[in-house]
Amino acid sequence: MATPGAEEDPLARYRSPLVSRYASAEMGFNFSERKKFGTWRRLWLYLAQAEKSLGLPITDEQIQEMEANLDNIDFKMAAEEEKKLRHDVMAHVHTFAHCCPKAAAIIHLGATSCYVGDNTDLIVLRDGFNLLLPKLARVISRLADFAEKYADLPTLGFTHYQPAQLTTVGKRCCLWIQDLCMDLQNLERARDDLRFRGVKGTTGTQASFLQLFEGDHSKVEELDRLVTAKAGFKRSYMVTGQTYSRKVDIEVLSVLASLGASIHKICTDIRLLANLKEIEEPFEKDQIGSSAMPYKRNPMRSERCCSLARHLMTLVLDPLQTASVQWFERTLDDSANRRVCLAEAFLTADIILSTLQNISEGLVVYPKVIERRIRQELPFMATENLIMAMVKAGGNRQDCHEKIRVLSQQAAAVVKQEGGDNDFIARVRADPYFSPIHKQLESLLDPSSFTGRAPQQVAKFLKEEVRPALIPYQSKMGGKIELAL
Repeated sequence: MATPGAEEDPLARYRSPLVSRYASAEMGFNFSERKKFGTWRRLWLYLAQAEKSLGLPITDEQIQEMEANLDNIDFKMAAEEEKKLRHDVMAHVHTFAHCCPKAAAIIHLGATSCYVGDNTDLIVLRDGFNLLLPKLARVISRLADFAEKYADLPTLGFTHYQPAQLTTVGKRCCLWIQDLCMDLQNLERARDDLRFRGVKGTTGTQASFLQLFEGDHSKVEELDRLVTAKAGFKRSYMVTGQTYSRKVDIEVLSVLASLGASIHKICTDIRLLANLKEIEEPFEKDQIGSSAMPYKRNPMRSERCCSLARHLMTLVLDPLQTASVQWFERTLDDSANRRVCLAEAFLTADIILSTLQNISEGLVVYPKVIERRIRQELPFMATENLIMAMVKAGGNRQDCHEKIRVLSQQAAAVVKQEGGDNDFIARVRADPYFSPIHKQLESLLDPSSFTGRAPQQVAKFLKEEVRPALIPYQSKMGGKIELAL
């Protein structure tokens, strides 16, 4: 039973939060009905123009009429036609023909539904990549600035989420950047690998066009080339069924799923660091972390990225299954599925990139907290340095090792059993055995001496790999981004 007033009240209907709450207007438009059906009309125009140039009896007046009505779409009429015909393409052929009576006879001439459907999808996928790539480049740029700023700041490294050797805040960030640079390269490749379906006919044989041009194969090939060029593609797929191979969709969503995995890992790291109080995402002055706990500073942006990234990663399963069950030249069980998964993948990628940009532009570092955690763990990590210094001062390696083993176990008991601070160095200072190196202890415990080549790696990586990869996007770096919600 229908809800009273649902037709008049937009809030009485479900709206995807991907569009209503999160995604950019540009990406929302890219998958909009207006973009879709406007592109259909342009494809019909390209086909008519190319057919005319190759000698078919199409007049300038018909072409001009089509050009004048590309965006004059009567969506109400189209909906009524589709309800009657149960065919979306023919509904829009009739709607276009209604406002182009002189061109009505040649609209969609020789074409099949997938001429507009699949070719439009390929245009939208290409344009979607062109929207995502600058956003990804901006995220990489912001993180590169962050890595450069903190290239020398020592921090405790973790393996298995257990304390390990020191690294630097900037070096850790470069791990994130390297993954995103791989994603940038993968998105560029996936976009550049896209081809146009072109003008292939009902089962891909171009039979209808061969008939239109009275068996002239060269004209059919030229028609395909002309329309492909008009749509902005350098190549079309040489072989298709009724559709382009649905493996193309797998390639597209695979690189987006991989991007989702990268962002999930980055934002998980930020969430863990927020718990350690070492690094936090932006937190606005009036922002509320919890309705019950006023002190909370929840990493809600990073949590949003992880939540949506999980959705993005799962979407690749749809085209995998769709491609596997396309019988012979095509079946229609791909259509409804593709309407959902293709759009949602790009919308979701768009959202998490915008959110990650916002995060990366406002990351807050707490050096004193980082320093305190280092002081808790570094004494144990420095034991080998202490042994080497004692040996240089004339001590016996085995005796020194045993002394340090005993003192370190005592210090560990204070930390684990009593909840106290690590007092290992105080014990070393109090033990006369270590008097030959007491004056060296400060230098032996300098955190920067434990970070290896991390600062140099950051500088070399940013200079030689990251900054050059961003050059094509320099004009689109833009300003800071604010989240709507």
